[in-house]
Amino acid sequence: MHAEDDPLVGLPLCPDCYDYVGHVLWHAHAGRLWDRFTTAARRYLASAGGIPRSKLGEHLVVSFAKVAEFQRRAAVHFHAVVRLDGPDGPGSSAPSWAAGDVLLDAVEHAAALTFVTVPDSDAYGAERVGWGGQFDAHPIRPFPDGDVPSDAAVAGYVAKYVTKGAADTAGGLDYQVTSLENIRAAVVNRHVRALMGTCWRLGGLVELEHLRLRPWAHSLGYRGHILTKSRRYSTTYGALREERADHRRGGAKPMDGLNTVTESAWRYVGSGYTPGEAGVALGIAEDHAQSIQLGREAREDAQKWGERW
Repeated sequence: MHAEDDPLVGLPLCPDCYDYVGHVLWHAHAGRLWDRFTTAARRYLASAGGIPRSKLGEHLVVSFAKVAEFQRRAAVHFHAVVRLDGPDGPGSSAPSWAAGDVLLDAVEHAAALTFVTVPDSDAYGAERVGWGGQFDAHPIRPFPDGDVPSDAAVAGYVAKYVTKGAADTAGGLDYQVTSLENIRAAVVNRHVRALMGTCWRLGGLVELEHLRLRPWAHSLGYRGHILTKSRRYSTTYGALREERADHRRGGAKPMDGLNTVTESAWRYVGSGYTPGEAGVALGIAEDHAQSIQLGREAREDAQKWGERW
């Protein structure tokens, strides 16, 4: 056990024994593994309901939102909200047989059975990536209920990690590296530097060229987004853009025609610079004015003595 501020936290106890190749290949295939996980969950639900897989959408919709988080040891793990809706989306209810325990069984089954096989190579042999043993699934309630999180808590958690960069979560750098020299010069710990170096070396293998490990060495081979969701989980960016464009065009307001009373209270709290900022701005302005004056005097001297300016 280590204290939170122990410098060993996040580092392998035996760097020479650590499976850096497996770590990088897990990151590189995490997207495909998640896709197979969602497919397996849908197949389980179709089987549980006695429905052909191709007809599942006529009875229910499986939607999800997923957050990718880099742990202190620079390994990605996923937090996901999986929801069952009726065939018309969030506004409709799933069939009665598709209860919470059925969904829990579906995700546990999918996590246990899904994997991705990595192309064999003389450099590392045969590799297969799957989900780890630290798997936890439980229902989410609209309001707090003991140890069960509420939907508001989940939304706050998503917001927390969406606003973090790769460097904030021990997940590499916020910019690309273009050479091994860049990796050696990166301000990261030796564990992250070893992972980035592994990405660079594996990226030179022909059999792994499709993974584009070198362009993604800064994120340790992980190519996915921090936040992803299925299209029908909630609103889309396209819908938000349309509403914004309509607002700018002066379109109808959402509350037009409703018997709604809106009250607002405004309080003036100040404007302009703080005292410290005002001092800095004044110094910049004085330097600028002095530069202009010196330039003007130099031009006048040049004209006086017939020199070219």
